[in-house]
Amino acid sequence: MKTPHPILLPPSLRLLLLALLALAASACSTLERSAPPKLAADAAWVVLPFANHTETPLAGGRAESVAEGLLRALGVAKVRRYPAALQQEALFEGADARQQEAALAWAREQGARYALGGSVDEWRYKVGVDGEPAVGVTLSIIDVASGETLWSGVGGKSGWSREALSAVARQLMHKLLAGGLADRQD
Repeated sequence: MKTPHPILLPPSLRLLLLALLALAASACSTLERSAPPKLAADAAWVVLPFANHTETPLAGGRAESVAEGLLRALGVAKVRRYPAALQQEALFEGADARQQEAALAWAREQGARYALGGSVDEWRYKVGVDGEPAVGVTLSIIDVASGETLWSGVGGKSGWSREALSAVARQLMHKLLAGGLADRQD
C-alpha cells in the first residue's frame, strides 16, 4: 500500500494562509459609527468630560487624555480640554447630563465650534489567567453652538494579555475617530 504524499502549497499561498490565520487570531473589536459629517478643518475643538460608567476610578479622564492626543494626531490643530478643576466624577446618572451642559456652556465661552464628548463603558483587565485588556467607549462630535450631535460611534475591543490597556484604548478610539473626522474640509 502506498502512503500518500504530503500536500505542498506554493509559498505565496502559504503566506496568504498565514496572514489570514494571524488576522483571525488577532484581538477582537466591534465598531458602529454614523456617517462622517462635513467639518471645518480649521475649527477650534474642545474635549468634554467623558462619563465613566465603569467600576474603574478615573477611566473617563484617561479616555479624555487619549481622545485629546488622537485629535491632535489626526490633524486637529486647535484643541482644548475641559479644565480638570471643573470636573467631578459623577456618582448619579443625572449628574452626567448636568456636567455635559456646563461643559458645553464653557465650550461656547471658549469660542469652540466642535466638541468631542463620550462615555467609557468598559476599562479594565479581564479577570482570569491571561488578564486581557478590555475597553468599551462611545464618542460623539457635537456642534457647540446648537448642542446637536453631528456624529457618534461606539466600540469595544479586547487585547492580548501582554498588551497595555491604554494601547487597546488608543487603537479602538483611533478607529472610531478616524471615521468621524473623515470628511473634514478646508
